[in-house]
Amino acid sequence: MYERKIIPNLNCGLDLIGEVLFGKWKIRLLWFINQGHQRPSELQRKIPDASRRVLNIQLKELEEHELVTRKIFPVVPPKVEYSLTEFGKTLIPVIAQLGHWGDENEAHLRDVILRQLVNPD
Repeated sequence: MYERKIIPNLNCGLDLIGEVLFGKWKIRLLWFINQGHQRPSELQRKIPDASRRVLNIQLKELEEHELVTRKIFPVVPPKVEYSLTEFGKTLIPVIAQLGHWGDENEAHLRDVILRQLVNPD
C-alpha cells in the first residue's frame, strides 16, 4: 500500500479540499452516491473508465475522510453499500456549482483541453 513520504501542507481551506478530494474519480463518486448509486458495481457501471481497484481505493479514502460510510450486509456473497455522511452531504452543493461552471464554460474548456492534447508544448 502507498505510504506518504511528505506531510501535506494543510494551512488553508484550498489545501484541505485538495487533500480530501484529490483523486480523479472522487467528485464523481460523491455525486453518484448522492444520486442513489450505492453499490460498488453500480458505481463501476457509472464510471467505466476507472478500474475497480482505483474506485475501491478512492472509496476507502472518502470513508477515511468521513465523507461516505460503508455498510456491509452479512449475506453470502457479501453485499456492500456506500452512503454519504451528513458531512459528505455538505459537499454536494459545491460539486453542483463546479458542474454548473463547467457546463457554462464547456466550449472554451473543451477547446483548451483539446489544444493541449494536440500541441503539448
